[in-house]
Amino acid sequence: MAKNRSGNPAVRAGATVKKNPDARAVLIASNSPWSMTGYGQQTAQLARHLRDDGHKVAFASNYGLEATVSSWEGMKMYPRGYELHSNDVIPAYLQAWAHDNIGIPPLLITLYDVHVFKGEHWNTVPQIASWVPVDHFPVPPAVTEFLQRDNVTPIAMSQFGEQMLTDAGLDCLYVPHGIDRSVFKPTATFEGVDGRPTTGREFMGIDRDKFVVTMVSANKGVVPNRKSFPEAFLAFGMFAQQYPDAVLYCHTEHKGGMGGLDLIRMAKMCGIKREQIVFPDPFVWRMGIPNEVMAAIYSDSNVLLQPSMGEGFGIPLVEGQACGLRGIVSNATAQPELLGDGWLVDGQPWWDAMQNAWLWAPKVESILGSLVEAYEAPREHSVKAMEFAAQYDADFVYDQYWKPALKVLAP
Repeated sequence: MAKNRSGNPAVRAGATVKKNPDARAVLIASNSPWSMTGYGQQTAQLARHLRDDGHKVAFASNYGLEATVSSWEGMKMYPRGYELHSNDVIPAYLQAWAHDNIGIPPLLITLYDVHVFKGEHWNTVPQIASWVPVDHFPVPPAVTEFLQRDNVTPIAMSQFGEQMLTDAGLDCLYVPHGIDRSVFKPTATFEGVDGRPTTGREFMGIDRDKFVVTMVSANKGVVPNRKSFPEAFLAFGMFAQQYPDAVLYCHTEHKGGMGGLDLIRMAKMCGIKREQIVFPDPFVWRMGIPNEVMAAIYSDSNVLLQPSMGEGFGIPLVEGQACGLRGIVSNATAQPELLGDGWLVDGQPWWDAMQNAWLWAPKVESILGSLVEAYEAPREHSVKAMEFAAQYDADFVYDQYWKPALKVLAP
């Protein structure tokens, strides 16, 4: 069955729910499991594993559901609150979920930026496990403030985050993000809307004789622009002058509708010709692009360009490598530990006054040099990248990391 990029797949065939004497009534506060985000994907994976392991699972949606209680794959969905980050409802939702599961200890798992969680009512929650992104150095003060609460246990999603949290004097667990390797693998074609086998190049609308540089990044934020669209575009514009057969495919929303940048205008200012940059159809993007299509896009690209100013994890890099695609990433935060094959970009610290901590500004000349090296490198799928990505298989991550973490979190 097809699994949607928005995290709303069909129920896994043959899945059975175990009887678990250590079951918890888990409320996951994050993006909805069907949403078009990395957090939505991780929420969906974790929820299925917890459910199949005998836990009672519900969701507090910060993004993707409003004004009604719903369900997803038989699991209860609470809507977002009136406050932007649902501070007004999440603790109350846990109380309601615990009332529905009397006799089973409740556990709130947050997968979200915790600096937005404010208020003393969070102290009424018996136990919070915050699967927290750390994409600055050191840990921003507002993040530390929430994680220092007596009822909160931080869970780092990267080794970098684990080190930063430890340096901040916080005891934490470590659980990385995971990918579905039954989907993210070298993929020649997927079944198109007309039932015809379709390649990644056909979906992107790019000829086979082109060198395809792919970015998979949310277009959110102006200052800082954490995904480094300006630096990446400027480097690609210089690269494309030297290699006119290069095309930049940006798997994102290009108008800045989510508080981001006008990417077409910026591309023009960076010397990128209109025919040298491609975006997905806006309607198709809004409807959700299946993971099988994403695997074909990665498989039919030549290099993944992700020189972010900071990443809590960086799931597209692992997805791409699972499909044999080498990456270009910044040599900072979680990115180096996730690169099995590719190039690290030099940069320098950049002060984020909003978070009172440092990000990493990639150097344009280093991105350019990496693009040139990628162009001249062998163009077959990288076995090294695929072997590296195997350690982030979602089933492996649950068995090796989540199960031990849940034992530590036992009431």
